[in-house]
Amino acid sequence: MTPPGGWVLGVDSGGSGLRVALARAGADGAPRPHGEPVTAAPVRTGDAGIDADHFLALLLPAARALLTTAGERAAADAVCVGAAGMATLGGSLRARLPAALRDAVGARHIALAADAVTGYAGALGTRPGAVVAAGTGVIAVGTDLRSWRRADGWGHLLGDAGGGAWIGRAGLAAALRAHDGRDGGSPALLERAERVFGPVAGLPGRLYPRTDRPAVLASFAPEVARCAAAPHGDPVAAGILRAAAREIAVTAAAVLPPGGGGEVSVTGGLPRLGEPLTVPLEEEIARLLPGARVVPPAGDPLSGALLVAARLAAGTLRLPPDPSLLHIAAG
Repeated sequence: MTPPGGWVLGVDSGGSGLRVALARAGADGAPRPHGEPVTAAPVRTGDAGIDADHFLALLLPAARALLTTAGERAAADAVCVGAAGMATLGGSLRARLPAALRDAVGARHIALAADAVTGYAGALGTRPGAVVAAGTGVIAVGTDLRSWRRADGWGHLLGDAGGGAWIGRAGLAAALRAHDGRDGGSPALLERAERVFGPVAGLPGRLYPRTDRPAVLASFAPEVARCAAAPHGDPVAAGILRAAAREIAVTAAAVLPPGGGGEVSVTGGLPRLGEPLTVPLEEEIARLLPGARVVPPAGDPLSGALLVAARLAAGTLRLPPDPSLLHIAAG
């Protein structure tokens, strides 16, 4: 256990970049942020997974810069690194980060987590429940504080049900059905698709070769929401969003601790689609999880990483370790 007042570092690495923050660890295990986070470019991935060399090249200078602002001899008592892909692509990172962090910033306690876990900690802290991260994709994690449960996060071809890419794909499919004159099409979505992408007959040729296909599909999700919300909202668009809400609720139900109680929080950018999604989502969660309490997220994955680091330093971390989701490196 670290005496109260030690420095801790939190790291959040995802598609939008790498963020590193510094905080004091209180005696109660609560982090007290110090200064502004340092941001860097997104970390590369390759055939071997997350590029550990690139990760370290971005992380270590940022960590040292933050500690310099705290004092010439400041060291980090604990570090929590939350990274997208840590669970499935982070083997090299888990092997190399602990020693590098001990050498570079003096860290005695190190946690390496999937970003879903730091997202959970940011949203619910260390209480039992379930958190669904819903953006371009969808992944949910839940815990009873003894073990973790995970659902979805399988990518836009095999899963991510109810996410932005899923909604956008369904909206474009409805537009193409209208273009063909097939049942289930939506002229309103066809009009919006052609406004955004041009003639839909050329859409497959423009979409299929792209490596950022999930993001392109997700870019159409707000158009689906606008169609559903317009005066006399389009019933096909509204049906797509209700189906998405049902999928997200099913994913939450899969990870909520047995017994049906606990808290559920939905994080990520998808709720910004507004009432055409959030209203049916609340209804579906209430229907599937009548004993659960839906709560807004208290914070983001970076604040979750700081919380895990501060609790680890204080010896009060209640979240369960897991080989791929939350690895606590030996001191």
